[in-house]
Amino acid sequence: MTHDNNGRADVPDDDAPTAGGLGDVPEADMPAAAVLDLTAERTRRGRGEQDPAGTHYDLTLDDEPTPGGGPVETPETDTAGRRPVIPSAWSGWPNVKASLREAGMLAWYRVRYHGIRSPWYAAQAIFWAVWGLLRMLGAHIRWWWVSEQYTLRQAAADRQDDTAWYKLHREVKATRAWRGFVIVCEVSTAVILGPVLWTLAPGWVLAFGAAGVVAMLARYGRPADRPIVSAAVVASRFRRVNPDIILRAYYAAGLGHPDKPNQQVMFGSPMSRDGSGTGSQVTIDLPYGKTFDDVIKAKGAIASGLDVSINQVFITRDSSSHRRHVLFVADRDPLAIPAGKTPLLDLKVRDIWAEAPLGLDERGRKVSLLLMWVSILIGAMPRKGKTFTTRALALFAALDPYVMLLVADGKMSADWDKFRLVAYRYVCGVVPNSRDNDPITHFLEMLREIKKHIEQVNDFLASLPTSECPEGKITRELSRKYPLLRVWLLVMEEFQNYFETDDQDVNKEIASLLSFVKAVGPSAGVIILSSSQKPSGVGAGDVARLFNRYRDNHDVRFALKCGNDVVSRAILGGDAYAEGYDASALPTGKQYLGVGILYGHSDDTAVVRTYLADHTDAERILVAARKHREAAGTLAGYAAGEKVARELRDSLTDVRGVFLPGEPGLHWTVIAERLAEHLSEHYADVTAEAVSALLRDHVPSVGVKVKGVNKNGCRLTDIDDAIGRRKSA
Repeated sequence: MTHDNNGRADVPDDDAPTAGGLGDVPEADMPAAAVLDLTAERTRRGRGEQDPAGTHYDLTLDDEPTPGGGPVETPETDTAGRRPVIPSAWSGWPNVKASLREAGMLAWYRVRYHGIRSPWYAAQAIFWAVWGLLRMLGAHIRWWWVSEQYTLRQAAADRQDDTAWYKLHREVKATRAWRGFVIVCEVSTAVILGPVLWTLAPGWVLAFGAAGVVAMLARYGRPADRPIVSAAVVASRFRRVNPDIILRAYYAAGLGHPDKPNQQVMFGSPMSRDGSGTGSQVTIDLPYGKTFDDVIKAKGAIASGLDVSINQVFITRDSSSHRRHVLFVADRDPLAIPAGKTPLLDLKVRDIWAEAPLGLDERGRKVSLLLMWVSILIGAMPRKGKTFTTRALALFAALDPYVMLLVADGKMSADWDKFRLVAYRYVCGVVPNSRDNDPITHFLEMLREIKKHIEQVNDFLASLPTSECPEGKITRELSRKYPLLRVWLLVMEEFQNYFETDDQDVNKEIASLLSFVKAVGPSAGVIILSSSQKPSGVGAGDVARLFNRYRDNHDVRFALKCGNDVVSRAILGGDAYAEGYDASALPTGKQYLGVGILYGHSDDTAVVRTYLADHTDAERILVAARKHREAAGTLAGYAAGEKVARELRDSLTDVRGVFLPGEPGLHWTVIAERLAEHLSEHYADVTAEAVSALLRDHVPSVGVKVKGVNKNGCRLTDIDDAIGRRKSA
């Protein structure tokens, strides 16, 4: 192991010994005072000699353990371990073009970065050049005056040593005379040659000379910690780990002991950087008797021993042994880096038979999810990204014009309002209102229609010849050929509300229908997307039993930040909790919104940072999805009715129209009343909260004082600015 000048430990070479520390050597075999001559060791290595087997500092380690567990990503090499002569970035014309393009973009960025700051650089250079000139003059004066000899002469005077003092005095006089002559020559040369060069030298020579002199004086004058030119690209700095640090962390966490027999932590593979270049990983073999569960419980202690955040430590189970796992240490907290906007904003047609983009995992790899044949449960605390994640998957399905969307919004929010543009069936809330009359009745009708559809699909598939439907289930070709075999997606936001209505008979029927749809629907092309912030303690008796069965039978689960481990287990399941996945342990903070654990989609459980699609993005996607359906001739049901006309209105313009001359701002309640009065055909049942939600991505909600009353509302200038921005976009 080596250390750089800052004291950071570097990762050793892959061929370094991988045994588990000094404790591997029995005390009986240890020499009394075995010390390794480091100078001789460096000389031997400089001659290219190989290390003796197992040499690690001053003691001999055990034999290298047999590698095991999952493969560890290593640097690019061939089968003989040789790296390519020509790096992959410059091998082949496509790679050369990409590398040149990247280098050109970086160079152009640096030119722009430094170009716009060049006047400031020049001002600093002139300032520090003046200061450097003064420092240089002061240094010349001190050099001429031989000021450093003053202490010697003073010491001789204090000793009353006349001989030494006179000798020093004569030497300093002679030195000052000679150095004074040198300074006079320097000044004379500058006075004589300066005007000559100014007259005879070309302008470009003078410019370069002046620039050089200013740069030299500025470099001499500025402090060492005040660079004039700042770096355009800052090199990343991160905590480096090595085997010794890992052993220290595991031993500090109580997962072994370096001096006890058979209690040493071993390495099942060399440590290396992962393929994404975002961290280091290695396979760990725990001592016999220690399990993967012990590692999960000690994750915080391991992070402390590694001197990193717990969010940078990822532990993956190895199927070959219960005491073996893969440790991945990220360079920086990957969960705090947003995944960015959803790729659905390209507004292109999607295919439900392909995987839907969900986000990025802890190593920056794209995570996608195949919606076909599964049911998905999404749960979290309020305002942690649950609705945004559910809506992102529904938006993907909306961009496939051959998917029938059925939306049931149990919390009656503006987040799902724009899905009226494409929804085949749409239910909002659980309380009767003027828009949907009785949403519970409509929801029951929706479930009954789904059940009838499933039965019709199964009968139709049974009637098809085996040559056309050999496996007896829906295929992409069949769903395009027969309208009856379209894929249906049932989206339920806060679905637990539909198990807790005032009518117990209705609760039982809803619970029974949902259990049927969950059990039989996937094979008939019916996908279920359920979200909830209350995944347990719902209903009583048969309703509670059916709710738990419905909840527990979802194939894929995604849990964002939960309040406690009980809620996490309800969402992810007991198996996930036993494997160490606890959504209540996810970090909190604004930068971690949309971070969750995806369980059941594949053999690997990922911690995912979901893509973002805010209210404005969702509206853009749904408007495009409606156009795709109109072009394909698949717009049907609720979206094809007259109720959707309201959704196509310009809310900004409508709100702008209710402002009277001289009104700089209005409360949301006043805006809702005026919209309901003047545009009753579109806003008859609108509320202040609904108006605020419609405009929240366009204008801020601020305190507005009208006639001495201060309430939340919006300003007229903000409305006009939003309209202007939209026109210029």
